[in-house]
Amino acid sequence: MESRLKNAKLSPDLYSAIQSLHKAIAAGGVDQKLLELVHLRASQINGCAPCVYAGIAGAKKAGETDERLHSVVAWRESPFYTDEERAALALAEAATRIQDGGAGVTDEIWDAVADHFTEEQLNAIILEIAMTNFFNRINRTTLEPAGNTWS
Repeated sequence: MESRLKNAKLSPDLYSAIQSLHKAIAAGGVDQKLLELVHLRASQINGCAPCVYAGIAGAKKAGETDERLHSVVAWRESPFYTDEERAALALAEAATRIQDGGAGVTDEIWDAVADHFTEEQLNAIILEIAMTNFFNRINRTTLEPAGNTWS
């Protein structure tokens, strides 16, 4: 696959805004490995090859194991995740699948995730999910190929 944008460069203002959002996520006090799992799951759902590729690279850099990365797609059936991680993955799925006509983030999903995270952490996780969906849509629109990690 070849990208539709041949020489795509972010404007300095856009790059600065994106960096500010990433800093806000990082300041939320959520383990980077968990954020990477959330990013990976949303990107899998959206079929965003470059974000799946970059998500795996980022998760490995944060210390994530191959066993857990290979199992994210089937996290409900896999024994490798904590209750906290499961709650965050459920939130990521519900927030990402809203276009599928699903129920979205139900009270049950919200209550489960709120039991494990502070409001500051929830804000960071929600922003991570939103940013992932943002980039997934850009990459799918421009046909960005996998292989870049943007770091």
